[in-house]
Amino acid sequence: MEKKRALGKGLGALLAEPENIIPNHLTQTKKVDVAGIAPNIALSQIETNPFQPRTEFDEVRLAELAESILRYGVIQPITVRKVAPEKYQLISGERRFRASKIAGLTEIPAYIRIADDQAMLELALIENIQREDLDAIEIALSYQRLIEECSLTQEELSGRVSKERSTITNYLRLLKLPAELQLAIRKNLVSMGHARALINVTDHQKQLQILNDILDYDLSVRDVEEIVRSLNNYVSKPKKNKEKTKTAPLSNKFQDSLKNLSQTLNTKIELKQTAANKGKIEIPFSSEQELEIILGRLEQYLMVKN
Repeated sequence: MEKKRALGKGLGALLAEPENIIPNHLTQTKKVDVAGIAPNIALSQIETNPFQPRTEFDEVRLAELAESILRYGVIQPITVRKVAPEKYQLISGERRFRASKIAGLTEIPAYIRIADDQAMLELALIENIQREDLDAIEIALSYQRLIEECSLTQEELSGRVSKERSTITNYLRLLKLPAELQLAIRKNLVSMGHARALINVTDHQKQLQILNDILDYDLSVRDVEEIVRSLNNYVSKPKKNKEKTKTAPLSNKFQDSLKNLSQTLNTKIELKQTAANKGKIEIPFSSEQELEIILGRLEQYLMVKN
C-alpha cells in the first residue's frame, strides 16, 4: 500500500520522510551532504527558491532578525536541496537567509534534502502557510496555488495542511472580492470577519461603499453583518399590492437629483408625490448605526452642494 504523505503534520514530518532523505552510504565521504544533519553551507553556494510565494519582506524586521543572529547565531537551520556540486537551492528559511547576509555571515547551518520541482513548490507553499504573520489574502493565494499548480482538490488540500475544508473554502472566497477590499485586508485595515460578511454582498460598488464606512466609522464585524443582512433583506422584500395613488411625473432635473442622492447615500430613496405636487421623501434604515451613517453622508452631500 502506498504510504500516505505527511504534509499535514508540518515541515518537520516532511523532512523525516525516508524517500526524501539522502542515504548515509552515499554521503559518508562528505558530511555536508548528510540529510538530517545541519552543517554550515556557504551563503554564496545557496540560491533562492524560484517557487517562493512570498514576495515582500519587512526591512525593519529583517534588520531585527539580523541583529538577533549576530548575538545568538542562527537558531533554526534553513532547509535546502542540492542541485549541483557545491550548489544548493533554498526550500525554506528565506528570512533567515536574507538576515544572515545582512548580518555579514558567510555561511549558515542548513538541512539538506532531496526534492523535485513539484515537491519544492508544495513545500514552499505549505511552509509559507504555517507562518504566523500571514494575512488572510496571502493564505488564500497559497491555497489557490496549491490547488492549481499542484493539482490538488480542496479535500486533498485539507489533508495536506490539516485544515477543515470549509476553512479553505472561506479563504478562497476572499479572492473574489474587489482588489480594493483585498488590499485593505493585506494592510490589516479590515479583518477576516469583515471580509466574510462583505462576500455576501453581490454588488461590488456596495461592497466598496461599506468598506469606506468601516474605515470612516470604525464599524465592528457585527455592525457590518447587520448592514449586509438588512441590505439583503431589503432587496428580497416582495412588493406589496397597494392601491396606487395618482402621482405627478418628476421633471428630468429632479429625477437626476434623486438618483445622485440615492447613489451618495448608497440606499434606495422613495419619493411619494401627489398630482398637486405635494409629497414626501423616505429614506429607509434598519438600525441606529445605519441611520448615523446615512446622516453623515447626507451632511457631506449638503456641504458639497453648498
